[in-house]
Amino acid sequence: MTREFYEKLAKVRHQIHAHPEISEKEFETTAFLKDYISKLGIRILETDLPTGFIAEIGQGKPVVALRADIDALPLEEKTNLPYKSKNPGVMHACGHDPAEEVSVGAYQVIENGGLKDVSAIIGYHNYPHLKPGEIGLRSKAIMAAVDKFKVTVSGVSGHAARPDFGTDTVLAITTIVNNLQAIVSRTVSPFEPAVLSVTHIDVGSAWNVMPESGYFEGTMRSFSAETRQHLRDSFTKIIENTADQFAAQVSIEWGKTPTLTFNDEELTPLIAKNSERFAKVLEVEPLTIGEDFAAYQEKIPGVFALIGSNGDENAAGLHQDTFTVKDEALKIAVQYFVENAIYLLDYFAKDKD
Repeated sequence: MTREFYEKLAKVRHQIHAHPEISEKEFETTAFLKDYISKLGIRILETDLPTGFIAEIGQGKPVVALRADIDALPLEEKTNLPYKSKNPGVMHACGHDPAEEVSVGAYQVIENGGLKDVSAIIGYHNYPHLKPGEIGLRSKAIMAAVDKFKVTVSGVSGHAARPDFGTDTVLAITTIVNNLQAIVSRTVSPFEPAVLSVTHIDVGSAWNVMPESGYFEGTMRSFSAETRQHLRDSFTKIIENTADQFAAQVSIEWGKTPTLTFNDEELTPLIAKNSERFAKVLEVEPLTIGEDFAAYQEKIPGVFALIGSNGDENAAGLHQDTFTVKDEALKIAVQYFVENAIYLLDYFAKDKD
């Protein structure tokens, strides 16, 4: 690839960055990319995807899929980039398939036949804590299984002067939240990564009224199916038992969130070795963030990488309003896709023979 090619590609990225759209609303981004891709002579397949698209290069078998994503975040950009977001309250501050951020995009692609006859899939996320020219990889778990919860606690409202006539939902909620902290610290092996965070509590609106109901929400992260199930079971048990102490009723809502991003144990070392031809490959620790790329890996072998995008120790992290990606990161990102797609096509062709 020539220098001119990468300069042109950087302009394309700047155009997309300056006009971000949130998940499932990427209509202009989709139209822009369809036009760009079509002019390169690449076929756009007919699907029922609301946004995003599936394109096909070449024909026949084997087939290797490349995952890219385009959605932005509901975040006000605070960089000084000449191509900073022109859409108030929306910013490309992460990686970004259609609706990756709300964990439904991959499932929509699968439902639209995106994995038909596909032997393997590769994808990546930019990673600001690695330098341009570096690629982070690891076999097995590379990103966490994510659980999103909302717990509603309800009872009988009453006057704060006579708490014995009602249900103290405030005390019930705060006690539940406190008790939940024992799950990871006291029931999960210290050698098994797990996270439980309560991030939002909403209960009550007056200083002298015991509220009828309130809720709290948050997330859990885990790196094995067994630990994930244990967290859910313990979570439910503690909530129900604690609420019973206060004669309160509870309901638990689980959000639609990514499962474990699990890199294929056969293909990952091969991709890592092949990538050493054009990048510095590092074995990284698993990240507690989630990725809906995991949905593809539930169906077929997949390898997900982290592409170095900044490397400055003071660089803003993912989902921060001053997040930036260096243009020189594009070269390794392109090579990761191109070189490893060619490698895997040859690998599966030989296996078939």
